[in-house]
Amino acid sequence: MDIILVVAGLVALLFGGGWLVTGAVGLATRLGLSPMVIGVTLVGMGTSMPELLTSLRAAQAGAPDLALGNVVGSNIANILLILALAAIVAPVAMSRQVWRRDGLVLAAISVVASVWIGVHAGLDRFGAFVFLVAFALWLGWQLRNDPDGAEVPATPQGVGRTVFLFAVGLGGVLLGADLLVRGGIGLARDFGIGEAVIGLTVVAVGTSLPELAASVAAARAGRGDLALGNVLGSNVFNLLGILGVTALVAPLEASARFAVLDLPLMVGAVAVLLLIGLRGLIGRLAGLAMVGGYGAYVALMF
Repeated sequence: MDIILVVAGLVALLFGGGWLVTGAVGLATRLGLSPMVIGVTLVGMGTSMPELLTSLRAAQAGAPDLALGNVVGSNIANILLILALAAIVAPVAMSRQVWRRDGLVLAAISVVASVWIGVHAGLDRFGAFVFLVAFALWLGWQLRNDPDGAEVPATPQGVGRTVFLFAVGLGGVLLGADLLVRGGIGLARDFGIGEAVIGLTVVAVGTSLPELAASVAAARAGRGDLALGNVLGSNVFNLLGILGVTALVAPLEASARFAVLDLPLMVGAVAVLLLIGLRGLIGRLAGLAMVGGYGAYVALMF
């Protein structure tokens, strides 16, 4: 039954997340935002809604390791698995401007968030407030610094259809998050696996399926900027927005393993992205190496 719940939750998250992103992008293009900003903000945040609702549900269910593991694991998977797969489909360009403006900012946020959580062994309501203020400042900065907004044509999609897709997608994500958390907690108990491991792997990859679908589709369409922006924006939203909202509702206590292993690996994944991005292109060979690194990480946990 727990496996059925997990599978049903993943399916609901996949379809719901896809519709949610379609609606969000439709609204964003009508506002004339650039592909990079759409990717970093609306698509990145839209595809992260499964992580938000899943972490909230897990925290309320008394499973803080599952909630935190979901966010940290998603950030690792976004870079080493999802962006890597997009690069394998079609090499992803990373301009010097994006490297400096978005890549370095994500690195700084990842380091500060990791140190904060490690020092405090979790995230209390004061920390949650700080994270949310930082997220609001980052979002405002992104929207103010959009030099390419005028180049994006208005979407032909009607407003009614856009709103409908957004609403249906949100409903699917809500349902999927509830089913996935129930099944994930049950699996952890059934097989004697720690909730953190389930959160870092099954739940993290499951809630990242919308990012995977959006990034690969963008890469196939030759929009590597949208795929890259999706991952960068999603990771910032995961750390500041999702952890902030979740800990504000239910303060999170972190197991020691996060400070020792998972948070440093999350920062390391960002460092790898920046090192590869110095060349200005994330190619197929780099994508294959990143996927291999993610596979080693998962094997290490189990």
